[in-house]
Amino acid sequence: MTSQQVNQAHHAGGHVVPGHVLVAVFIALLVLTALTVAATWVDLGPGNLFVAIGIATVKAALVALFFMHLRYDHPFYGLVFTLAILFLALFLGLTLVDVRQTFPEVQAALENPV
Repeated sequence: MTSQQVNQAHHAGGHVVPGHVLVAVFIALLVLTALTVAATWVDLGPGNLFVAIGIATVKAALVALFFMHLRYDHPFYGLVFTLAILFLALFLGLTLVDVRQTFPEVQAALENPV
């Protein structure tokens, strides 16, 4: 096989997502964005963060699945993407735990400057 044939074989067979699917995903993203804005008007205390992160996760999943074509790619790429997101969530979660533990000290220092 020549390099030109290999190159053509590599680029053949892309998946075209129907327009109505892309429009439906776009509308879902708009609705979820409106839901995110509406969630800021409701005081859930510490739950506000979890609601916002949950909505953002659904939006990111829609973008990754349909606009990045992970839904139609080889499952290995989805696994790599999912593992990257899980590690990111782990690192952010550990950071949030640390911030939550040191927040009273920071708040006290801001209220009583030296």
